[in-house]
Amino acid sequence: MIHINKVGELTGVTVRTLRYYDEIGLLKPASKTEGGHRLYTNDEIKKLQQVQFLKKIGFPLHEIKNMLASSEWDWADNLKRQLSFVIKEQENLKKIELSLREMIHGIAIEGEENWIAIQKIMQLSSKDKEIQQYYRESVFKDREMKLWEKVPNMTSDSSDSLEWIALIGQLKRYMKDGPKAPKVQSIIRRMNEKRLEEFEGEDEFIDKLWEMRMSTNQSEKLGLYPIDQEVLEFMAEAYAIFIAEKNNPQPD
Repeated sequence: MIHINKVGELTGVTVRTLRYYDEIGLLKPASKTEGGHRLYTNDEIKKLQQVQFLKKIGFPLHEIKNMLASSEWDWADNLKRQLSFVIKEQENLKKIELSLREMIHGIAIEGEENWIAIQKIMQLSSKDKEIQQYYRESVFKDREMKLWEKVPNMTSDSSDSLEWIALIGQLKRYMKDGPKAPKVQSIIRRMNEKRLEEFEGEDEFIDKLWEMRMSTNQSEKLGLYPIDQEVLEFMAEAYAIFIAEKNNPQPD
């Protein structure tokens, strides 16, 4: 016979948990000492290992009790049902993960205005994703849809998307300095470098995307993060200055 304290040491299950399993009839000890301490045999320890395994793969205790007590339990059917449940939970957790990423990235763009970012993400997440996808496919050609996949995404953790998010956040913080400010022009320069890295030679697509981005209504239909109109207009003004200086460099 093995004392309850020793069982706890061997299995990692706390004494309190073992007592609870006894109370609910899930795992009864083989006997007790004169002092009332629970004693277990190897059979109970094997059953405890089964309980631990079934609990680990997500079965609730009341169901584990029925599974182990019945010789006619349909293991195949219940394992398939549990697998379906786990897959569904994974899908739900993935949705939560994407929402959290959107909020974190939204705060990175909005800076100290955390609540504004959260409101925008709530607004974005309330839209029907299937309708957004249908709209994209209606306005972009098949080839352009492949390019769309490269567009920075608020739910992505790719280094490319993260840098774009950081650049937009920085640009918003430096708006007070004006579009000609060195820091602003440095940000625009990096944005242009990134545009060329992913979309060089795809000016038609970029122009089309930018035109839609400048429209609040079309941006919403595409499922784009709602960047403030004044930020977009500032970006366009700063970019025009950048291109003008690039095409007509001032002599040293």
